[in-house]
Amino acid sequence: MKRYALTLDLQDNPDLIAEYERYHQQVPSAIIDSIRQAGITDMYIYRLGTRLFMFMQTTDEFRFEQKAAMDAVNPEVQKWEELMWKFQKPLPEAKPGEKWLLMKEVFTLNP
Repeated sequence: MKRYALTLDLQDNPDLIAEYERYHQQVPSAIIDSIRQAGITDMYIYRLGTRLFMFMQTTDEFRFEQKAAMDAVNPEVQKWEELMWKFQKPLPEAKPGEKWLLMKEVFTLNP
């Protein structure tokens, strides 16, 4: 099993943040299926202010490139990502088109 931490910001708008959270209370089954099919076994998203933190546990075979390729040909995922972009904004470190950025692990209690 692998684990990853990613981060992203939301638009600084309380109404949009509330709407974003409502969407995440009822994520469409097609999106859940695409996450699982990519080898993600568990996922959590936390928020503090406008900052989001995503924690993922994956199979050993999981690859971000493979997930991106699967998402690119899935119209439901593309529709979801387009909708989510309304609420999200890239971090200053992001390259054009990047959303969630992979965080570097700096400490592990139980390696």
